[in-house]
Amino acid sequence: MTLSLNSLHPSEGSKHKKKRVGRGPGSGKGKTAGRGTKGHKSRSGYRRKIGFEGGQMPLQRRLPKRGFTNAFKKKWIEINLAKIDQNFKAGDEVTPEILHKRGLIKKAKYDVVVLGNGELTKPIKISAHRFTKSALEKIEKVGGTATVITKEKRA
Repeated sequence: MTLSLNSLHPSEGSKHKKKRVGRGPGSGKGKTAGRGTKGHKSRSGYRRKIGFEGGQMPLQRRLPKRGFTNAFKKKWIEINLAKIDQNFKAGDEVTPEILHKRGLIKKAKYDVVVLGNGELTKPIKISAHRFTKSALEKIEKVGGTATVITKEKRA
């Protein structure tokens, strides 16, 4: 016997009719249609809420709250020397605003920190809020300058 589309059929006992609920007492699923009597699940339009435990205090409310989120946490935007070296020529001036305009950092809103990853091959004037020790060494080694931007505190 060859296998073809017209000879395909399901295995014996694998197909059976869907049980029609709520169709009288003789059907085996009449009257309450298998939903039992009363309660949320017996009503039409019932949707189980995520985390609902039948009126018991839900797990996410029983567990103690832990941790702390510092609203005043210092946020930094990091940029590597390799990226600066690729995108700027010798003698260029680099500031957070210029980095933002060139699309190297998302926003000039947060402070910029220059990391020492990669090599710097040309002298560039870089202004940032912070420099790592390795970044400072590499900038000075090629004859560039690193200027730390300080924010004045309001009175």
